[in-house]
Amino acid sequence: MTQVALLGTGIMGAAMARNLLRNGHRVAAWNRTAAKAEPLAADGAVIAGSPADAVRDAEVVITMLNDAGTALSVLADAAPALRAGQVWAQMGTVGVADVPALAGFAAEHGLTFVDSPVQGTKQPAEQGKLMILAAGAQDARTVLEPVFGAVGGRTVWLDEDGASGAGTRLKLAAVSYAISLTSVVAESVALTRGLGLDPALLGEILTGGPLDCAYLQTKMKAMLAGDFEASFAVRNAEKNTRLIHESAEAAGIRVDVNDAAGARFRRVIEQGHGDEDMAATYRASFAG
Repeated sequence: MTQVALLGTGIMGAAMARNLLRNGHRVAAWNRTAAKAEPLAADGAVIAGSPADAVRDAEVVITMLNDAGTALSVLADAAPALRAGQVWAQMGTVGVADVPALAGFAAEHGLTFVDSPVQGTKQPAEQGKLMILAAGAQDARTVLEPVFGAVGGRTVWLDEDGASGAGTRLKLAAVSYAISLTSVVAESVALTRGLGLDPALLGEILTGGPLDCAYLQTKMKAMLAGDFEASFAVRNAEKNTRLIHESAEAAGIRVDVNDAAGARFRRVIEQGHGDEDMAATYRASFAG
């Protein structure tokens, strides 16, 4: 059993907390909006009143927060209760340029920093089947093995230095694929409809062929049904397109499809659908 502080209990963080508890770990959960953390009490979590309360007895601190600025702010609030030797698993999605500041904060406070964003959305999070893309020291890996085993189906260790940002770099490359593919599916479904055909016909000709995949089926089904319950929200996807653009620009790489996807997401947000699943990029193909 590991004492874990989990900071950030949104869609992903709450699912991760429940899987940690099911696997016998002790969890102190905190969220800026307390109402999002409170349901975890029924699963056995201790609901912390502040970040400092959450981390005080923790062996492992997990941040599953919206961006690097928020993660740094929350850890700064927790600083009076942090202690040297704690392992900080930074599991939210941040930019490549953000990692040095996060690693620097950890070093200043004697924390072992592990850059470990996750690949996956709501369903794999609930199933404990996230893929963890990690960079960190060998001694931290021993501590994290049972923790990552509770929330993930696989951990890919990429580097022994968390400050390298290897996990974040691979995460951005992987999420760019998911974001771009979702946008491509949305345009194809919308075009089928716009050309006066039943969009379901697109599924008939793609299913079972060389262009078929489980992701296509999931997102196309959501678009055809108009079911956009959030698994990975438009707002988060749009944020990721900006992180991808910034990181690619710094590397001298053009990401035209990513940038076009970001423009679609911003249009959907302007339409008032930012909290829906990113499959709602389908809406961006239509006026209003």
